Amino acid sequence: MRAQALHFDGKGGVEVLRLGELSVRDPGPGEVRVRVVAAGLNRADILQRRGFYPAPPGVPADVPGLEFAGEVESLGEGVTEVAVGARVMGLSAGGAMATLLVAHARELLPVPDGLDLIEAAALPEAFSTAYDALYRQADLRLGRTLLVHAIGSGVGTAALQLASLSGAHVVGTSRTASKLARCRALGSMTGICVEDGAFAGALRDHAPNGADVILDTVGASYLDENLRALAPLGTIVTIGLLGGVKAELNLGLLLAKRARLMGSVIRSRPLEEKIALAQDMRLEVLPLIAAGRFRPVIDDILPMQEAAAAHTRMESGDTFGKLVLRW
Repeated sequence: MRAQALHFDGKGGVEVLRLGELSVRDPGPGEVRVRVVAAGLNRADILQRRGFYPAPPGVPADVPGLEFAGEVESLGEGVTEVAVGARVMGLSAGGAMATLLVAHARELLPVPDGLDLIEAAALPEAFSTAYDALYRQADLRLGRTLLVHAIGSGVGTAALQLASLSGAHVVGTSRTASKLARCRALGSMTGICVEDGAFAGALRDHAPNGADVILDTVGASYLDENLRALAPLGTIVTIGLLGGVKAELNLGLLLAKRARLMGSVIRSRPLEEKIALAQDMRLEVLPLIAAGRFRPVIDDILPMQEAAAAHTRMESGDTFGKLVLRW
C-alpha cells in the first residue's frame, strides 16, 4: 500500500528533507499496520539526516521517525491484542514519519482517554527512555537524588515528572534560566543554570553527598563533572551525546566512588526487549497518565510540510519539551 512520507534526499542540512511516497507492506503474523496521525521529532532524526545515525536493517533508510500515534488500520495473522480502529502509540526503529507503518502488536501502547492522538505522539520516546533509564536500569528509589541534564528537553521533562511523583529529589540543569523556571511547574525540582560546563559544586549546595543517579544527555564534555557530582555507589546513565563521544575517564574517581557508568539506547534493542519495555510501560506508566498525574510537554505542533522548520528549531536549542509533526 502507498503512503505519504517524509524523506531524506541524501544527508546534510534541512534542504535534504522532502515529502514523497513510500510503499508499506501488509502486516505479518503478530503485526499490525497503523495509520499514523502524528510523529514526535527527536535528536536522533537530526543525526540521521546529517548521516551520523543510520537506520538499522529492516526499516526505511531514508524515512525518519522514532515515535508515532495513530489508529490500527489492519491486523496480521494471530493478532488479538488490538482491534482495527484502536487508538495506539509506540516506538519505531525508523519510518514513523509516514502515514502508514507496520509494528509488532505487543510493542504498541493504547492511547489513554483524554489524550488526543497528536499529543500522544510526544509521549513514547520521552517517557519510555526516562522510565527505562531511571527505574529499570538505575534503580531510582524514594528519597534518592536524581540529576537530570537538559531538564527542559522532552526526556528531561518526562524524567522530572516521573521522578517527582516517585519521591526522588530532582536537580535539573539547563543553559537557560527560563527553562528551569518552567520546569518547576512540572514537579519538585532544584535548578542549576550551567554557563561554563561546571555544575558539581552547585549540586553539593543542594545535595551534599552528590547525586545517586545522573541522567546524562550530554556525554563527553560532562563526563568529568558527572563523576565529581556523583554520590558513592551512584549511577550515571548516558542517553545522549550532544557534548561529544570521546572523553578522558578518571578511573581513580570511578573506583573510589564504586560508581556505575552505563550507556542506554532503545532503537537497536532486540524485539523481545522492546516488547518487555512496552509491557512495563503499560502496567506502570500509562495508568498514571490516564489518571492525569502527568502529560507530555509539547513546545509546538507543526504540519509535516514544515519539517524543515521543526528541524531548525530543534537544532537551535530553544525548544521546551517536544516538537510534534502532524499529517
